[in-house]
Amino acid sequence: MESKKSSRSNLENFSKLFMLLGLVLALLVTYGAIEFKSKVAEINTTENQNNRLEDEEDIPETDQKLEEIKPQDLPPPPPVLEDIKVVEDNKQIVETVVQSTETNEQQKVVIHEIKEVEVEEEVIEDVPFNIIEDAPIYPGCKGGKEELKKCFSEKVQKLVNDKFNMELANELGLTPGKQRINVMFKIDKTGKITDIQARAPHKRLEAEAIRVVSLLPQMTPGKQRGRAVPVKYSLPITFLIQE
Repeated sequence: MESKKSSRSNLENFSKLFMLLGLVLALLVTYGAIEFKSKVAEINTTENQNNRLEDEEDIPETDQKLEEIKPQDLPPPPPVLEDIKVVEDNKQIVETVVQSTETNEQQKVVIHEIKEVEVEEEVIEDVPFNIIEDAPIYPGCKGGKEELKKCFSEKVQKLVNDKFNMELANELGLTPGKQRINVMFKIDKTGKITDIQARAPHKRLEAEAIRVVSLLPQMTPGKQRGRAVPVKYSLPITFLIQE
């Protein structure tokens, strides 16, 4: 009975020992595998480095040369002021204060809008012939102011008497007696005859009066205070229709 117990205890001891040995072997195998992998990784890295160095050595050298960078020409130094005046302490120095033209943030720049102002042309009213200072001058008239006025009226009346068709009144069958045509026209600032108007007993007489007045020549314009102005002139035309 004692021999059986001792054999069992020995087997249990050996089994524990074998188990410890197996653990140790497993650890050794694991360690060896880790060391092997690290060495393989080192070998790969060194091979990659060698390959890179070889590739760099194969690159041909270029003959290009870098241009020399020349320093830019510096401006000459400012001249040295030789005349330096020493001001004594007892003399007062007058300082000139230069005001800045720059505006601060608090100051506001006001821009006034420039508007175009239309200058209205002065309207010159027509001046009647009898009160004009310098009457229009009919071509050929000479003399003073009153003589020029008288000459103007005489010349206009003569042209009307010469050019007016007196037989037209008899043809129209108007009542016998004295007939009157009122004509008004204007001598403008350039001396031209404009704005001719007529009033007569018959439309044909009015048209004839306008035709005759339009034959007047260009005048020298009348003046008021030394300035050319339009002048109104009234011209009555009278004629007699016999029975």
